[in-house]
Amino acid sequence: MANRFLTCLLVLVLAPTAAFSQATPAGGADSLLGLWQAKRWFGPYARGPLTLERKGATWTALMMGQEFPVRVEGQELSFELPKGQGTFRGRVPATGALLGHWFPPKPVAMGGHVTPVRLEAQGGSRWSGEVMPFDDIFTFHLLLQKRADGMVGAILRNPERDFGSLLGVQRLTRDGSVVKLMGRRRGESEEHEVAAGRYDAENQVISFDVPSRGGSFDFRRDDDRSDFYPRGRHPERYSYRPPPAREDGWATGTLEEADIDRAGIERTVQLLLDAPMDSANTPRVHALLIARHGKLVLEEYFHGENRDHLHETRSAAKSVTSVLVGAAIKAGVPLELSTPVYALMTDGALPADLDPRKRAMTLENLLTMSSGYFCDDTNPDAPGNEDKMQEQEEEPDWYRYTLAVPLATAPGEKSVYCSSNPNLALGMVGRAARESPLDLFDRLIAAPMRIRRYAWPLDPVGHPYGGGGVQLMPRDFMKFGQLMLNGGAWQGRWILSREYAARAVAPLYHLRGMQYGFLWWGIDYPYKDRTVHAFFAGGAGGQAVIVIPALDLVITTTGGNYSSPGTFFVQMTVTPRDLLPCVRERGDDRSAAVVPRADFAPKLAPREESGRITSSR
Repeated sequence: MANRFLTCLLVLVLAPTAAFSQATPAGGADSLLGLWQAKRWFGPYARGPLTLERKGATWTALMMGQEFPVRVEGQELSFELPKGQGTFRGRVPATGALLGHWFPPKPVAMGGHVTPVRLEAQGGSRWSGEVMPFDDIFTFHLLLQKRADGMVGAILRNPERDFGSLLGVQRLTRDGSVVKLMGRRRGESEEHEVAAGRYDAENQVISFDVPSRGGSFDFRRDDDRSDFYPRGRHPERYSYRPPPAREDGWATGTLEEADIDRAGIERTVQLLLDAPMDSANTPRVHALLIARHGKLVLEEYFHGENRDHLHETRSAAKSVTSVLVGAAIKAGVPLELSTPVYALMTDGALPADLDPRKRAMTLENLLTMSSGYFCDDTNPDAPGNEDKMQEQEEEPDWYRYTLAVPLATAPGEKSVYCSSNPNLALGMVGRAARESPLDLFDRLIAAPMRIRRYAWPLDPVGHPYGGGGVQLMPRDFMKFGQLMLNGGAWQGRWILSREYAARAVAPLYHLRGMQYGFLWWGIDYPYKDRTVHAFFAGGAGGQAVIVIPALDLVITTTGGNYSSPGTFFVQMTVTPRDLLPCVRERGDDRSAAVVPRADFAPKLAPREESGRITSSR
């Protein structure tokens, strides 16, 4: 998901820092060879224990050693820390826990990320819990190595946003204390100065100033245990271990119990561990999980990631939006696939001059990317594309912004990838329910599916953004695939109707050379002597939940290739070439060696993309 601060990063000019007080001896760039790291944490600082107390009709909040008055409006509770450090919003519970959300300080890019807060009842008038805001962290790894031409090659990586790949850094030069990163971005023909900074030889520090990220980043030497590598520069030989059981709703098992070849999986994971990090094009896989027959049987993490760390899902969160729409409909929210977009979003007060085609636009058009808006995310001239919407400041309410975007085609005519569509669909959920989509998500999805932590991005006026970027822990991310594999049920509880779940993953349109349903993609994989159909939630960087119903299989991956080759490495290469050959069916010979297929390429839809496959009615 693109956003405002990322756009700023794309156009920043890294300026030299002020000269160090001591003289820095002249030297060549060769003396800087090796791995360097810089990391900064930007808060938010407000966090920790929170207690809400009720005395009669008066509520008080206790947080960070201070007491704050709580506003009460009907069943809504809220308080704000001084100096805009954060805001709590929740609801008076009938019984049990008090649920709410923590909104980040302002101003922040896009409005920041909101996180859930659960306060447990401590008697009839006191609720206590923990505020865990989304951490704003920015990390750089800089690998300097000698090239065949005698120059010092440079690889700049940023795991949070892949910023180094965006800049196109290729080499480093040094002239005394002055250091420069040279390179070219994608599409540029000539090399130019990307960044300039200074080297403090006495303290062994390379410093670059990044104004849009809070100032100076100081690079210090890193070692062979660095998270730059999958598991250190010299990882131990991988040996499979089953995932641990946790109180998160996942049953766990072993590869053997799931009829998955252990030796083949060990070879695949070892390939990921041995991936050479001395190339800017090496895919960076952060997590790989496999579930079969409803049990989690593989869970591996790389590059410092772990099961308790929230991870960016980018556009895979569009599929989460689809699930929330379906859950709201099943729960009785007055919303249908045929609900007109403009009649709902304007409370029936349709402008007299409204384009008649817009009057006909429905929720289903938004879910299938067939709204007709001139909003193609790949077209920089499209007024409704994601970047334009997020960069402009005239209309901070992105629902209103999208409603004003002109149409390029009639609704339902063709499917065009446009992040404004699912975001507006999420707005329809909130408008129909007359409550925040976040409250619906907590009640209808997070609570029954035991998703206790997440970070949901906001637009500048505080609406949750439905177009991507939700941060989830990988085991929770994977649950959405299992939910859809189960036809809309999680552990016997129906989150979605069978009809909605089936239609959401059905091939309704061609989009970008693949099949598309309600914000879920479809694809066919080679398997043995046939193909098997799969559907998946997919996002830039390598985020995916892949579901193969014929094999009762769910594969989940996260990654850091947001702007570099490797975004679809696991989906398009590892899954058909390495993982599927390990999956046995009943009657397979367990002693047979697993041999990866040579013709491993998935089958895509015809290139007449954007056309309708079946009727959307």
